[in-house]
Amino acid sequence: MFEHHSQKVISQPRFQRRVIKYAAVAVGMIGISWLIGALGYRYLTDPHMGWVDSFYNAAMILGGMGPVDTLHSDVAKVFASFYALFSGITFLSATSVLFAPFVHRFLHVLHVDSKDK
Repeated sequence: MFEHHSQKVISQPRFQRRVIKYAAVAVGMIGISWLIGALGYRYLTDPHMGWVDSFYNAAMILGGMGPVDTLHSDVAKVFASFYALFSGITFLSATSVLFAPFVHRFLHVLHVDSKDK
């Protein structure tokens, strides 16, 4: 995954490719989570929400803003509760994946600099 601390810091083009790869993984995590939420809001609410409202509610929960529409059925409320917890964990995980190459490079540069002195 990452270079060993005894190796040199990778070149800028390789680092940029690594950042793009990790950003794609983070976007994929958010996208899959958004789709799960939209499907849940679409099919587990009573009456069923439209697709636009389902995606809107899922995006608001995933972004940490909270639900938009009032849910009437118990199944929808239970889904929204678990989806909110899942979304919080997913958002933090995706953020960690996104920042991992930067943090590693920073720490690697510090380690290489301290070894040279």
